[in-house]
Amino acid sequence: MTGFHESSAWWLLLLLLVPLAWWQPLRARARAAVGFPSAAALRSAGSTLVARTRWLPLVLRTAALALVAVAIARPIKANEQTKVWVEGIAIELVVDRSSSMLAMDFEVKGRRADRLQALKDVAARFVLGGGGLGGRPGDLIGLVAFARFADSLSPLTLDHDYLVDTLEGIDVAGVRAEDGTAIGEAVALAAERLRDAVERAGDLPKPRSKAILLFTDGENNAGEIDPMTAAEVCRTYGIKIYAVGMGTIGQAPYPVQLPFGGVQLVPRPVNIDEKLLTDMATLTGGRYFRATDSRSLEAIYETIDQLEKTTTEQRRYLQYRDLAVEGFDLAGVRLPALLAAAFVLAALDLVLSLTRWRTLP
Repeated sequence: MTGFHESSAWWLLLLLLVPLAWWQPLRARARAAVGFPSAAALRSAGSTLVARTRWLPLVLRTAALALVAVAIARPIKANEQTKVWVEGIAIELVVDRSSSMLAMDFEVKGRRADRLQALKDVAARFVLGGGGLGGRPGDLIGLVAFARFADSLSPLTLDHDYLVDTLEGIDVAGVRAEDGTAIGEAVALAAERLRDAVERAGDLPKPRSKAILLFTDGENNAGEIDPMTAAEVCRTYGIKIYAVGMGTIGQAPYPVQLPFGGVQLVPRPVNIDEKLLTDMATLTGGRYFRATDSRSLEAIYETIDQLEKTTTEQRRYLQYRDLAVEGFDLAGVRLPALLAAAFVLAALDLVLSLTRWRTLP
């Protein structure tokens, strides 16, 4: 953006006075002249270069005066720069992968799906955006999966493509020795990761707040850490727990392997310790939700997306270049370009007016 400084732009009115440079020469031409009966002989004699360009000193003088007026008005060039500060949130996704997550009471893209598949689908859109969810581009997000044991699968990261790829690779516990629901250990591990990552953030952005998104469909029946003790740890470190109970109320269809091949869906009772999850969330300032189908799960993500908003601050800077004084180096001396040009034009006018282009008064 190029223009003039607001406090000096009115000096451009001086341009109205520049035509006065022509006043004296025009008045001289208007004086009485010696009459000749015929100028044909003079025209046939031809004219010199000086005679044909006798207007040159006057043009140089006019240009010099115009440049001085423009320089006084302080022409500027403004470069607008925008800087964006993102004050994000540190989030740990804590995903139950116990065998009960195989219950087929959800849908993904119009087809029946198990709880873990539905969770992956909506969680991916929660992180990356899409399908009505805006994504969390400025947030540090980590991933913990648990059954009988809890594992940290991804540290807090801004590489959300990697995080979602890791999430997609989660499978339910395949053997009885791994199966179970260690809610306390999973939450405690997530709290430890949040605390350590925030304290050792280094060059990563400092999160405005910390939250755990806990997804489970059962009751705490494994692990050595009591869930309420883990919630107390979260409260101590200022971490909110948003707990989501996964599954329909009453009974849910579970896939059962038939003796001669194939799979049959068999209804089984659903047991979710909603009181425990509610108490954990309330203790930390979070909330408990119940997801009974894919649409309610998506609505829960939308609610959490609104509760834990990333703050984006945009600041604009205008960097001015004063073209009147910005110039060039000549023999180690910094010369302002506009004023130097005006000086050169005025000097040429003076030299020409006192030499070959001189006119008699």
